[in-house]
Amino acid sequence: GGAELLFDKVKEHEVKLSHDNNPWTIRKLLVWIKENLLKERPELFVQEDTVRPGILILVNDADWELVGELEYEIQNKDRIVFISTLHGG
Repeated sequence: GGAELLFDKVKEHEVKLSHDNNPWTIRKLLVWIKENLLKERPELFVQEDTVRPGILILVNDADWELVGELEYEIQNKDRIVFISTLHGG
């Protein structure tokens, strides 16, 4: 949906998250994405501690609202997809 422009035109990233005593949540992943993958205009992807309105998040093809949103604990082999529904005019 155009969000790949914020990530240096890369549409897909395969990410291996480090193991530590604190589980990875979507909230923690968003911070990591902002610090490591976003190349420009982070305000178009994140807003405060979540994604901005107009960005859908799917966890294993299910809406993140069904799995706990920001507090969802990421599991091994999860597929997390961010879809921008906003388009320029």
